[in-house]
Amino acid sequence: MTDHSLRIALIGFGEAGGILGHDLAAQGLAVRACDRLGEALRAKATASGVALCNTAAEAIAGADLIISAVTAGSALGVAEQVATLIAPGQVFMDINSVAPNTKRSACAAITAAGGSYIDAAVMAPVPPQRLQTPILLGGERAEEVAGWLAPLDFNVRVVAEDVGVASAIKMCRSVMIKGLEALTTECLSTARQYGAEDAVLASLHKSFPNMGWDAELPHYLISRVAEHGRRRAEEMEEVAKTAADVGVAPNMSLAIVATQRGLVERMAAQGMTYADTVPFDWTRLVDALID
Repeated sequence: MTDHSLRIALIGFGEAGGILGHDLAAQGLAVRACDRLGEALRAKATASGVALCNTAAEAIAGADLIISAVTAGSALGVAEQVATLIAPGQVFMDINSVAPNTKRSACAAITAAGGSYIDAAVMAPVPPQRLQTPILLGGERAEEVAGWLAPLDFNVRVVAEDVGVASAIKMCRSVMIKGLEALTTECLSTARQYGAEDAVLASLHKSFPNMGWDAELPHYLISRVAEHGRRRAEEMEEVAKTAADVGVAPNMSLAIVATQRGLVERMAAQGMTYADTVPFDWTRLVDALID
């Protein structure tokens, strides 16, 4: 198989799936996708050169590589659905942010049906770097799949033959990354109410002068919660499962779930969406939610 003869199916055509589909189709690959149908989604697929299918069965028929890019809460169900449809030899690459044991359950379903399973961990937000976003791979055919993807400008690295190692790396990292977002949201929301935010940020900048506390970092961290808090909360529930599965109490992970989900629920209660906050300024958002 040459890299440009690869036939790809995407289950999920949201932010990550949409970018992957667009950039792969732009290279001349045949890409099909399946997601909830709607006019906006159809327009997005058409503009990307991606064939939008009515069913998962239609999307994966004849595909060499099936990429699952859904939410954490849907990841296992999608894998189990695809397992009822997959043909022997097809590869299912699971890029969803879920616990190692969730990936192992998905792997068991796919391999029992004759497919091959790839544990893929996306290690940074997809939009800025697109195909160059770092992705860790695991699974028996991980080296082979890396050989398919690298010529297509993917930034992939094989970390294990065992399923679960790549996702464990991502899950443990998320405690820090999503935790920093949650801490910043709680810290500055509180400081704002006391008129102390400038002094707090100055102190943080003095302690960590290279992070950007005196510039865009606070806006960026809180914007990630405002835009993706619901999805991040689902991921952090999988992080909590990752810790609990090996006997570690997931106290911080569960607190991050509450903070990430809590912000977007407060926004929704006031009829706000992330689009309403652009251009984003954390002080305006906090003021709107507290008033």
